[in-house]
Amino acid sequence: MGFSEIPHSLRQGVGGLMPSAVSHQGASTDSQQLGSWVPTMASADADLLPELGILTARSRDLVRNNGVATSGIQTLVDNVVGVGLRLSSKPDWRGLGRTAEWGEDWQRNVERLWREFANSTDCDVARELNFAGLTELMFRNMLMDGDAITLPLWKRGRPGARFATCLQVVESDRLSNPDGRLDDANLRGGIEYSGDGEPLFYHIRKTHPGDYLLGAASVAGEWARIPARTAWGRKRVIHLHEKERTGQSRGKPLFAAVIQQFKMIDKYAGAELDAAVINAMMAAFIETEMGGAELMEMFGGADGMKREVGRRNKGRPKLKSGSVIPLYPGEKVQPFMPARPAAQFEAFVVAVLRQIAAALGLPYELLLKDFSRTNYSSARAALLEAWRMFRSKREKLAAYWAQPVFELWLEEAVNAGLVEAPGFYEKRAAYCWTRWIGPGRGWVDPVKEAQAAQIRMEIGVSTLEAECSEQGLDWEEVLEQRAREQKRIEELGLTPASAASISILAAAQPKAEEAANDGQSPGGAA
Repeated sequence: MGFSEIPHSLRQGVGGLMPSAVSHQGASTDSQQLGSWVPTMASADADLLPELGILTARSRDLVRNNGVATSGIQTLVDNVVGVGLRLSSKPDWRGLGRTAEWGEDWQRNVERLWREFANSTDCDVARELNFAGLTELMFRNMLMDGDAITLPLWKRGRPGARFATCLQVVESDRLSNPDGRLDDANLRGGIEYSGDGEPLFYHIRKTHPGDYLLGAASVAGEWARIPARTAWGRKRVIHLHEKERTGQSRGKPLFAAVIQQFKMIDKYAGAELDAAVINAMMAAFIETEMGGAELMEMFGGADGMKREVGRRNKGRPKLKSGSVIPLYPGEKVQPFMPARPAAQFEAFVVAVLRQIAAALGLPYELLLKDFSRTNYSSARAALLEAWRMFRSKREKLAAYWAQPVFELWLEEAVNAGLVEAPGFYEKRAAYCWTRWIGPGRGWVDPVKEAQAAQIRMEIGVSTLEAECSEQGLDWEEVLEQRAREQKRIEELGLTPASAASISILAAAQPKAEEAANDGQSPGGAA
C-alpha cells in the first residue's frame, strides 16, 4: 500500500498533524531539502564506467594546472613510495623443512640478485626507469587515473641484461573494449571475465586513442587480447586499482569526489585575483559638481564633452610618487578605496581546502604544507593520522604491485639456477614470503621518539627490525654498518661515539643543574 492509499483518518494522525511518510528522514522524497535528490540504484560498473573517461581527463587537468592538486599527489608519492620499496626476503624455512641458517643464506643471495635486477633500468622494457621509478609511476598513475597497468614481458637476449623479465607500463586509456563495443556481462571496461568474475583477458589498444603523433595509422584501431595468466599461472597483466564496491572492474581517480570543489575554488580565486589587479591599477577619481546633462549642454553634446575630457586629461601629469595634480574649477579628487579581495576570502578558501584534504585522506597541514597555525600536539596528531593512511596504501602497493613483480622475477631466477628452490611451484608461498620497506616516517621530536623506541624494545613490545623499518632502514644493514664502524674506531684508537656522548652529557649535567638553581639557562641567559 502506498502512502496515497492510506486512509485519510490515519494520515491525519493525532490532533490533525500529518505523520512522516517514511521511517527514515533520509529517505524522504517530499521534503524541500531532499525531494529532488533521487539517485539511481546501479551496479559499480554501471555507475563508474560511462563517466570514467571524463573523470580521468579532469583529474589529469587538475594535477597539471592546480597547485594544491599537484601538492596532494606529490605528498602521497613521497610518503608512500619515496625513493622506492626495499625488499626484505623472509623465506618460511620451517615450512620448507630447512634451518634458520639456511634461511639467512638464502635471503642474502635473493636480496643481492634482486638489487641487481631492481637497481638497473633493464627491468623496464624501455630501459628508462629502474624498479623504484616504475613503482612511483604506477602509484602516480593509480592516483590520477584510478588504474595503473603493467605488462610483464619476456625479452631474452637484450644486450647487457642478465634477466629476461621486464616490465612495460601501459596508459590506462588503452584498456578498453575493442572497436567501441558496449559493456556486457562478460566484457567490461576492456576486461573479459569468466562466469565467476575472474579476469581472463585484457584488451589493450596498441596505440593511445588520443595520440595525435601516430606514425603507424594501421595499428591505430587495433587491440591486443592478452591473457591474464599463462597456462602455468604466470601473470601477464598487473592491474593496480582500488576497489570500493564488489564487482568494480576499474578504479576511479583520487580526485573524483572533489573535482567540483577544486574547479569552483579555482574560479573564485581567479575572480578575486582579477578584481584585485584591476583595483590596484586605479588610484583615484576626479569628480565634478556638474551633472551629466549640464556638461552635455555646456560642451555641445557628447562629442564636445569627449573632446574636452580628452584635452583636460592630456594636460594632467601622470600619477606617480610626489605628483601634484592640477584641478579645474568645480573638480575634486576622490580616492579609490578597493574592497577586494573580500574579507571572507581566506576563511572561505581554507574551509573548502579542509574539505578537500579530508576527502583525500590528508591532513590540511600536509596538503598545503602549512604548519604556521599548528602547535606541537596538533602537528603530531595530524602526522600520526597521515602515517596510518600512508602505511595502508603502501601495504596495498606492495601486495598488488611489488610482490607480483618479485614473484615473476624469482621464478626466472629459480629456473635459471641462480636461486636454489626445490619444489618452487608447489611451495611458492613459502619461498616468496617478503616484507617491503618504504620511506621512513620521520620524527616530530627526535629525542622523545628515540627514547620511546628504546623503551618499546626494552619492555619487549617492539624489535630492532620493526623500529628500523619505521624509519625506512634494514636492521641487518644497520647492525653490520655499526660493527664496521666500531671496528674502525678501535683500529684508530678513538673513543666510541656512545661513550663520548655519555661523557659529554655527564660533564654538562652539573652545569645545567647549577644554572637551574640560579634561575639561569645553561648558556647564561635569564
